[in-house]
Amino acid sequence: MNKNLLIVIGVGLLAALSWVLFSSAPAKSGQYDLFAQCLSTKGVIMYGANWCSHCQNEKKAFGDSFRFVNYVECPKNTKECVAKGVEGYPTWIFPDGKKLIGEQGLGGLAEASGCALPTN
Repeated sequence: MNKNLLIVIGVGLLAALSWVLFSSAPAKSGQYDLFAQCLSTKGVIMYGANWCSHCQNEKKAFGDSFRFVNYVECPKNTKECVAKGVEGYPTWIFPDGKKLIGEQGLGGLAEASGCALPTN
């Protein structure tokens, strides 16, 4: 019985140590960091909703780099989205007022913004 208890404690300690090491690790750089940063620098904003499948697809396309995208969650910021004239999700709005409504993909955003996609 003591041997089993020691095994359980050992596994628990190993799991706890792994959690501490990996949860405090810095975020890895994403493949599209520079592209997402370019969109943000140019003032491009994505308006969307977490429950929107097209918004989820746009976010997934960026991967970890989405953290650099200017994003407004419309259900939490209804007044801002209404003021900007957001009628569907996702809506990408440029500083000049140009709107791209619906899923654009990275290529469409690159073309509309002039931001370069990385080449692999």
